[in-house]
Amino acid sequence: MATPASLGHLEQLVLLAVLHLGEGAYALAVRDQIAARTQGDPSRGAVSVTLDRLERKGLLQSRLGEPTAERGGKAKRLYTLAAPGRLALQHTLRGTQAMLQGLPPDWAAPPRR
Repeated sequence: MATPASLGHLEQLVLLAVLHLGEGAYALAVRDQIAARTQGDPSRGAVSVTLDRLERKGLLQSRLGEPTAERGGKAKRLYTLAAPGRLALQHTLRGTQAMLQGLPPDWAAPPRR
């Protein structure tokens, strides 16, 4: 079996946001989900480029939703996690969890001044 795709930090966040959003995962909602959960502020462009890259890698699938009046009759591109994306995310998160094991309990405490 092939090794799952390696994921960068933003790729991980985008895949997790798509999982959280379910059927309603479109670029702006993904960006907002990441911002709300991480207190980060990824740009719309960075999220859009990452969504496109993940789809090209076969980790996400997309389809056009129904056109909406508030978007001037344009449809949103909706994303879902593909099976290889789920495997890549699981592989990456297992690696992160393995690296966290054995660290001292206070490793995440703010540094002392």
